[in-house]
Amino acid sequence: MRIVFRIKNPSAKISLLFFAIALASCNTLKRVDENELLLTKNNIYADDEKVNNEDIHSLIIQNPNSTLLGYPLRLNLYNLAKQDPDSSFQNWLYKKEKRKDRLVRLLSEKQVDRLGESFLVKGLSEWLKNIGEPPSIIDTSNTRRSLERLKAYYSSKGYFNNNTTYEIDTLRRSKRAEVDYKVTLGNPYMIDGITNKISSKTIDSIYQLHKSESLIKDGEQFDLVDFENERQRLTSIFRNTGIRNFQESSINYAITRDSTKAGNDQKMSVDMNIDNLRLRNNNNVSTSEYKIEKFKKINIYTDFILNGEETGNNVIDYDGYTIYYKDKLRYKPKTLADAIFFEKDSIYREMNRSRTYRQITNLNVFKYPSIAFETDSTQTGLTANIYLTERPKYSLGMDLDVSHSNIQQVGLAFSPSLQARNLFKGAENLSLTGRLNVGSSNDESITATDNRFLNLLEFGADINLTIPRIWFPFINTNKIIPNYSLPQTRLSLGTSFQKNIGLDKQTLNSILGYNWSPNDLKKHSIELLNIQYVKNVNPDRFFYVYENTYESLDEIADSYDDADEYPELTTYFETSDDSDDPELTIPNGANDFIDAIIDGDISSSSDDYDDVRGIKERRDRLTENNLIFATNYTYNTNNKAGITDNSFHRFRWKVESAGNFLSALTNIIPFNENSDGDRLVFSVPFSQYIKTEFDYIKYWDLRQSKVLAFRSFFGIAIPYGNSDNIPFVRSYFAGGSNDNRAWNPYSLGPGKTDETNDFNEANLKLALNLEYRFPVVGDIKGAIFADAGNIWNVLDSEDDPDKTFNGIESLADIALGTGFGIRYDFTYFLIRVDLGFKTYNPAEEISKRWFRDYNFANSVLQIGINYPF
Repeated sequence: MRIVFRIKNPSAKISLLFFAIALASCNTLKRVDENELLLTKNNIYADDEKVNNEDIHSLIIQNPNSTLLGYPLRLNLYNLAKQDPDSSFQNWLYKKEKRKDRLVRLLSEKQVDRLGESFLVKGLSEWLKNIGEPPSIIDTSNTRRSLERLKAYYSSKGYFNNNTTYEIDTLRRSKRAEVDYKVTLGNPYMIDGITNKISSKTIDSIYQLHKSESLIKDGEQFDLVDFENERQRLTSIFRNTGIRNFQESSINYAITRDSTKAGNDQKMSVDMNIDNLRLRNNNNVSTSEYKIEKFKKINIYTDFILNGEETGNNVIDYDGYTIYYKDKLRYKPKTLADAIFFEKDSIYREMNRSRTYRQITNLNVFKYPSIAFETDSTQTGLTANIYLTERPKYSLGMDLDVSHSNIQQVGLAFSPSLQARNLFKGAENLSLTGRLNVGSSNDESITATDNRFLNLLEFGADINLTIPRIWFPFINTNKIIPNYSLPQTRLSLGTSFQKNIGLDKQTLNSILGYNWSPNDLKKHSIELLNIQYVKNVNPDRFFYVYENTYESLDEIADSYDDADEYPELTTYFETSDDSDDPELTIPNGANDFIDAIIDGDISSSSDDYDDVRGIKERRDRLTENNLIFATNYTYNTNNKAGITDNSFHRFRWKVESAGNFLSALTNIIPFNENSDGDRLVFSVPFSQYIKTEFDYIKYWDLRQSKVLAFRSFFGIAIPYGNSDNIPFVRSYFAGGSNDNRAWNPYSLGPGKTDETNDFNEANLKLALNLEYRFPVVGDIKGAIFADAGNIWNVLDSEDDPDKTFNGIESLADIALGTGFGIRYDFTYFLIRVDLGFKTYNPAEEISKRWFRDYNFANSVLQIGINYPF
């Protein structure tokens, strides 16, 4: 959705806004008493050096009031609320002797009482308090507690003799103060000698193999984090080498310092002890030596019911697994075995337990599994019991969406779906999804042929089959892509039909693809076949849809509408009722005029010829049907730890090749060709190109819910062979709510050109986005952003130097948009409103590119869902 946001006399409104803010700022100290101080800043100094580390600052218990661009908005909102609205109302009610009596006669006694509970009297104050923030009054008890935290933190870094003090600086402004926390570190303690005492011989033998990888090094400064990480490292090693029940608490460290040494000798010795397993039986605690456990038996229960009912009375043994089922085994034994990573006579490994959970869940035919372990009397023989609860074989779904976009004022989308699980007993899942989208548009190109309210229609269906393994004939891929990588094969077939949207399209697509994830950070995807056929149903509507292109052509034709000089062209024009200026008829007049110029039937200037030729090429390209026969590979990496993680990076790389298989086929089978020499498949020229994309996103957590987000994108698609340009559906555009927000979609570029076309696209794109996100009030968030980028044509049929990328000098065509936005966070999704300003516009003259349209009248309002990146 894109709306141009215009404000008349914006300077007056901005002045009024700043006046209101200045007036409200006088309210900051309203709730600060004479003997109190408002905390404005915390400063931390370690050996007189200022500390800016956010992790250390987070140790401070009491922080200043939050600010929005330096302004304490939430504090002033809180101060606007009445502290005791009930008393204020009663005082107002009885301030005049007969006021209550008059209100009772007018409203009734009950209504007067309700008036005191109304939003304007009481609710407004409560709301202001909820979204606001009380003044942060300096509390010395919290200050002392913060000192204790700082002391403990620096002690954990080896500064055991540190001293902490604080000072309250009140010299700057009355009733305001800063707190300076000062830490005298002293000399850090260094590790001098590491010994270990391990009770279990088994544990000791494993430890000796990994001792050299220890995170605790002799001669290094003491850091408690290293000890915590070392405990986690050893625990992971032991649990993945057969010690299933190893307890992290069994590892403890004794740190001692020789008190007889000189006071400035900050050396310490470390004794690591690994105790035996501690067992608690009622109130008695006993110990047992850790032992390596091996799987003696692995049981799989396919019909587990939580109420304790018998889980199976039939048994089958397969490849070391015992499978229990009730009446009929509904799964291939190999499918179940491939999802289990425990093997008979192998040692227990914790990572195999995680992989089993992950793979069974990924099959999407069982609910989350339950795994239990039993040991025999020797404490070395292990039985694994895996309980599986089946999902329903069939499930129905229905999605309903309401949407708004630049094409439709309102749209309603219905998506019924049917899912069939375990179709061929190998956990194959089949889904059938239908789509019906009806909408309303007031676009002239649509209303000219259909003036009904719901004049947009799109419908289609997709069928998808997911196989939980790599299906590739005659090749065993298990050694290359192991089962723990969650391998999947995807087969899909879909079609869609559009009516009164653009040229009205029919599409048919088919995909054979594979994807796998070696771990939670990386994902690979290959689409061996990605076939898409696009048919334009109504190419004659081209000049209705692409109005700017038509106006450019009609402007050229104005020089040839003289009936006396060009009598052969009179049939190309018509005069509308409200104008005396003849216009080209659509489609015949426009198309015949193009042919007359190109074929030389009428004499034209070289400029007119070039312009008409360019329009013809654009028309032919956007109205021709497309056949895309492609193969692509995508690599994704993402180290985001969870939904609350705001410090991560994400990288995506994709490479796609189209048309090479069909091109090679022409060497064997003769293909028909069109007049341009393009080879045809089913009367359609197939596309041939190579395309690659790089997308990198980085987040920095600035604490206090403030985040700095950066995105960079580069993409290029180069046509060759059977193509001299890229299909519209595979080309790039610039502008929009997820791109450069100072421009509408398709309105930026290519290069330094102005908005001459309705849908500007090209085959090279560069985009850079930077956004600072911060809280405002409650669930309302704010953002300041800068978006840079553009699109260009390169190595294709376009020869206009203003549109093509011509080397380093073309980087001067990069557009810059800046602005601000407001978001409302609904937890599961977010509604976003951004206002973008054209800061640097390469379409303008060089002397007028900076800040020419930097005003509210030329700003663009973008509305979106969730963050743009």
